[in-house]
Amino acid sequence: MKRDSRLSGVLHVLLHMAEHEGPSTSESLARAMQTNPVVVRRIMAGLRERGFVRSEKGHGGGWTLARDLKEITLRDVHDAIGNPALLAIGNRMESPDCLVEQAVNAALADSFREAEALLLARFGNITLEMLHADFHARLAGIPANHRRDTVHDH
Repeated sequence: MKRDSRLSGVLHVLLHMAEHEGPSTSESLARAMQTNPVVVRRIMAGLRERGFVRSEKGHGGGWTLARDLKEITLRDVHDAIGNPALLAIGNRMESPDCLVEQAVNAALADSFREAEALLLARFGNITLEMLHADFHARLAGIPANHRRDTVHDH
């Protein structure tokens, strides 16, 4: 099963946006996420609807953060991009006739629900400001002449 990396990608570009002066275009964000600008616009539209980013059209336009990083949690972003699945494992069959497999599915379903609830609760306690601070702490530990190798521009 392929992993859904949208949350990671969106968090990545939001933190780059926080470092960048002025708007970021869908094209530059698409390069950062290694995807198509149409995909970026669709994802960012969900963030705009929640009031986390804003967009400006025309020359010099693009996407900017609309809220302070301390006001946005990982849970907020996860919800805004459509609540992608958190676990990449699942049942072999969703509606099996076999009673053994039904018992297995029931046990797994309970465990999956509990794991997802814990993960979402943790996401609700992590702000973008915390990620931003972690980035700057990591950056401070790297000599200035080596920073280009570990931090990329978009």
